[in-house]
Amino acid sequence: MGVDLMFQVPLITLLGIGALWKGTDLVRAPHDRVLRCLVASLVLLMAGEILSFPEVNAAIDTATALGVGKVLFNGIYMSGLSALVMVFVSTMRGADAEYRRHRRINTALLTVVLAALTVAMIATPAGMRGHFLGTPHMAQPAIATFYLVGNTYFVYAYLASALWALRYARRASRNLRFGLLTMTLGLLGLTTTAINRIVLVVLRIDEPGSHETFNTVNWSLSNWAMGTVLVGISYSACTQLVTRVRSVVHHRRMYHELAPLWTALTAAYPELVLHRPSADSGWRGLRQRRTHERRFYRRLIECRDGLVCLSPYLTRVAPDADLARGPAEQLARHITEALALKPTTESPHTELPAVLVASPADNDLGADAHELIAISHALRERTS
Repeated sequence: MGVDLMFQVPLITLLGIGALWKGTDLVRAPHDRVLRCLVASLVLLMAGEILSFPEVNAAIDTATALGVGKVLFNGIYMSGLSALVMVFVSTMRGADAEYRRHRRINTALLTVVLAALTVAMIATPAGMRGHFLGTPHMAQPAIATFYLVGNTYFVYAYLASALWALRYARRASRNLRFGLLTMTLGLLGLTTTAINRIVLVVLRIDEPGSHETFNTVNWSLSNWAMGTVLVGISYSACTQLVTRVRSVVHHRRMYHELAPLWTALTAAYPELVLHRPSADSGWRGLRQRRTHERRFYRRLIECRDGLVCLSPYLTRVAPDADLARGPAEQLARHITEALALKPTTESPHTELPAVLVASPADNDLGADAHELIAISHALRERTS
C-alpha cells in the first residue's frame, strides 16, 4: 500500500490539520463519540501514511527486526480505516445497541486480521521478511497469506467506508454532499485496486514477478483514487470551515447588536449575569472557553430575563400599549421610561406581575433574536 509523494504529502498535511482542528473540538466535547472516532481515524491514518515511507519503514526494521515496520504500518493504517468506518456508523441516528454491535464486529475483524498478519510474518523465513508485492517468493504460503489477508481487509474497509459515505451523502447538504460523493468515488477506486492486488498475488504465486504492466496500471489507479479521496476530504473540510466561519461571524455580529439592550437591562438587574469563572490555562481553559454561539445565546437569554423583570414597570409607563407586538421604536421608548421609573432597590416582598414583552410572531430563537436586536438598535439610536 502506498502512493506517490504528490498525493501522499498533501494527504499527510491535510490529515494533520484535520486532527488538530477536530482534536480541539474533542477537548471541548470529550464525550462526543463521532469526534472521538474521527480524531482517532485522522491520527491513525496520518501515522500510517508516515510509516509507509520506505525510509521510515527501514528505520523501524533497523531498530527492531526485519518485517516489523511492515506489520506496524498495516496495523496502524488498518486501525485508522476501522475508525473511519465507525465515524460513519456514529453519525447515523439509531440505538446505542446498534452502534455497539458495529463496534464489536469491526474490532473483532480488525483483531483477527492483525493477528493473521503477525503470524504470517513470524512464519516467513527471516531472510524473506522484507518482502514486497514484487517479491520472487510469492509462492511462500506465509508471504501469500500476508498479502491476501491484508488486501481482503482493505477491500472491506474501503468498500464499507464508501457505502457509509454514500448513505450519509443522501441526507447531507448540497455542498457537503458533493465532497462525500467525491470521496465515495475515490474509496470505490481504492476498493478496486485492493481487489486487483489480490488477483495479482494469485497470479504471481505460479509466475513470480509476472503481469508487471497490470501492477503498474493498478498503482496508477491507486494514486488517482487516493487523489480523488483527497479532493473529497478537502472539499468537505472547506465547506465545514466556511460554514463555521459564517456562523461565528453571524453570532458575533448579533452578540454585539444586543449590547445596548443588554447593557441597559443588566445595569438595572446585575444579578441576571452569572459570574464567569476565572480564565484557566492549558487544556482545561480550552475546554471551558465559550464559543461565539454560546456567548450570543447567553446574552439573548439575559436580555429576555431582563425584560421579564422590567415588564411590571413597562405596564405602568404604558398601560394601554401592546407590549407584546408593539413596534421596536415604541418599546425602546417604554423601556427607557420604565428603567427611569424602577427604584434602585426593590423590596423582595413586593409582588410584581410580569407580562409578555416583544413576543415574536414565530416561536423560534431566530425570530426572538430578530425582535430583541430591533429593540436594541432603537435603544442605541435614542442614546446616540
